[in-house]
Amino acid sequence: MRHRLKGRQLGRAKGPRRAMYRIMVTDFLRHGRIQTTVAKAKEVRSLAEGMITLGKNGTLNNRRNVSAFVTDKTVVKKIFDDIAPKYTERLGGYTRITRKGNRPGDGAEMVFLELVD
Repeated sequence: MRHRLKGRQLGRAKGPRRAMYRIMVTDFLRHGRIQTTVAKAKEVRSLAEGMITLGKNGTLNNRRNVSAFVTDKTVVKKIFDDIAPKYTERLGGYTRITRKGNRPGDGAEMVFLELVD
C-alpha cells in the first residue's frame, strides 16, 4: 500500500529514476526549456525550482548541494551566475508547463517545461 508516499514511480526503480531526474534537471537548466511528458515535467519542475532557490543564496554549502545533484559543472556555474540572480525578487514559480499535444507513438500527453522570464 502506498500510504503517504510522495513522488511518482514512473515505472522505474529508485536508482534509474533518480538518474533520470538528475539528467533532466541538468538539461532543463542548461537549455531553459525541455519537451517531456506531463508526469515527468511535474517531478522535474519541483527539483529544478529547488536548485534555483539554492542558487539565489549563493553560499558554499548551497553550491555543494547543487553540485551533488546537477551532473555538469558549467550548469552549476550558470545557475549561480545567470539563472538565480534573475529571480531574486520572485518567491517561487520559476517554471511554466505548456501543454503541446499527444505523442504520435503511444498517445502520451507532451508538454514544454520552460523557465519563466
